[in-house]
Amino acid sequence: MSRHLGWIVSLIVLGVLLLLVMVQVDRQWDRLTGMENLMREQAQDLRTLRTTLQRLQGELAAGDFALGHGDRPAEVFPAAFERARQATEQADHAQGDWLVRAFPTGLATLTPFVSSDAYASEVQSYVLESLLQRNPDTLEWQGMLARSWEFSDDGMTLTFSMWPGLRFSDGEPLTAHDVAFTFRFVMDERIAAPRSRAYLEKLESVEALDDVTVVFTFAEPYFNALQLAGGLDVLPEHFYSRYLDEPETFNQSRGILLGSGPYRLANPLTWTPDSGRVELERNPRYWGPVDPSFDRLVWRVIQNDSARLTTFRNGEIDVYGARPREFANLRDDAALRERADAFEYMSPTAGYAYVAWNQERNGKPTRFADRRVRLAMSHLTDVQRVIDEVMLGYAEPAVSPFSPRSQQHNPEHTPIPYDVQRAQELLAEAGYRERNRDGILINEAGEPFSFDLVFFQDNEDTRRMVLFLRDIYARAGIQLLPRPTEWSVMLDLLNRKDFDAITLAWTSGVETDIFQMFHSTQTVAGGDNFINYRNPELDRAIEAARAEVDEEVRMALWREAERILYEDQPYTFLMRRQTLAFIDRRIRNLQQTQLGLNLSAIPIEIYVPAESQRHGR
Repeated sequence: MSRHLGWIVSLIVLGVLLLLVMVQVDRQWDRLTGMENLMREQAQDLRTLRTTLQRLQGELAAGDFALGHGDRPAEVFPAAFERARQATEQADHAQGDWLVRAFPTGLATLTPFVSSDAYASEVQSYVLESLLQRNPDTLEWQGMLARSWEFSDDGMTLTFSMWPGLRFSDGEPLTAHDVAFTFRFVMDERIAAPRSRAYLEKLESVEALDDVTVVFTFAEPYFNALQLAGGLDVLPEHFYSRYLDEPETFNQSRGILLGSGPYRLANPLTWTPDSGRVELERNPRYWGPVDPSFDRLVWRVIQNDSARLTTFRNGEIDVYGARPREFANLRDDAALRERADAFEYMSPTAGYAYVAWNQERNGKPTRFADRRVRLAMSHLTDVQRVIDEVMLGYAEPAVSPFSPRSQQHNPEHTPIPYDVQRAQELLAEAGYRERNRDGILINEAGEPFSFDLVFFQDNEDTRRMVLFLRDIYARAGIQLLPRPTEWSVMLDLLNRKDFDAITLAWTSGVETDIFQMFHSTQTVAGGDNFINYRNPELDRAIEAARAEVDEEVRMALWREAERILYEDQPYTFLMRRQTLAFIDRRIRNLQQTQLGLNLSAIPIEIYVPAESQRHGR
């Protein structure tokens, strides 16, 4: 018996040893694969360097120069890097470590122009670059890929001169031809990018005159011409042009992402949502004059609020966005405050939360196609109580898409008041009355006023708000059916316009262009007017404002557009939320700017001192 037992033990030990050997072989294979990829990239860089040196001889003879670490005058570099350069002069500045954050939901895709959510946009902002960026202190435009720009006398042509020596992360040169290609690519109807096409429809053409000169020609005047052209994320033609032959591959993809930014995907073709995280590595070929400080940027998908807080407490992520109910308690938590700083502020470009009322479903008008019904719902939505009881005061009422601190907003437009009596009058005019003495509103066809409200299931504050709305609507005889939904499913419902009502939030900017959300032409599949809202008067106001370059006249037109939206209530505008965040104290050089906290500023301005680094050492 003991002999058999000895054989069994020996076999188990042998199996364990074999498993350990296999694991070690796998690790060695991974290292060899990584080394092979690195050697291949280095060989490609050597070939590129030879070509660059040949070109440099001609450029230097002509009095020009190429960007790149070591071959540029120290006093000459894109203005967008000035704040990042100043950060490197801090006494404790160091490179290295990882910046680890969390997403509250998984991403459907990282593929540019196909993606539609703010989380994908955040990742892309580190990989893709544009000609211009806003100065976070002055809000003026400053050069990134562009070294200079000039409008024609009639304002219809905008010419950019780009820095020579720009490169994508795979080592290939970035030129004006890539900028022109990006425009052609997005405007190709076979590419599933209706949102971006709507934004670029003011452009007639984009033409590369040579490697560093690109001309944007506008079909008509546009107030935001500089942002439209200068903010276009540039795609590498050599990488993306293949998808013009196979557009569906691009449209259905999950992670086709390559650019010229300070970070890159280790493999620009293989990221998938089921990985549960997004990880970017430092771009070893970055053209910029200031290297990014972090070796890696990581976003972990942690959908549960409590799990995110626990992960932050354990030091596994560096940023925690707190909910109002926990913010005050956490601020007084000695253990947490020992390693994290609290930030509480209203971002200058804070977006707004809303309930959107779908006016057409399955080709038929819904009850929300009636303006009186929408206005009644806004009167029944006690926004101030939502702010006080759900947000604990860490928000302000939203009146329209325009910030109350913007010239686009008319201060005479105040939040729609909570007024049950006025709501009942409007609903009665629309044919909804209590007919069976049971408190339920019924229309003339005998149909009760009942609707589903789609919301993101993993946001606890949104869930509490929806349940609060359900109760106050019920007291008015309206049945709200909460419909908690996964993020990927919500995006699909939006694309198909398959819902009664939905609550979401839009991001905002210095001056907000509402064309994509509210213009009648944007009710197309995949468009951002996913509630099928159409108002010719509003269309005319939006078109006039977008074509007006005189700021005073344009602001009057935007205020006219706001009046129409205020009266029409295609959304019930809810609130603008304050940012409530805890950030690991090892993250240095955090500053408030005109664009908000510089945590996500690009070029990167924050860093971790060498003695505080914990990753990749």
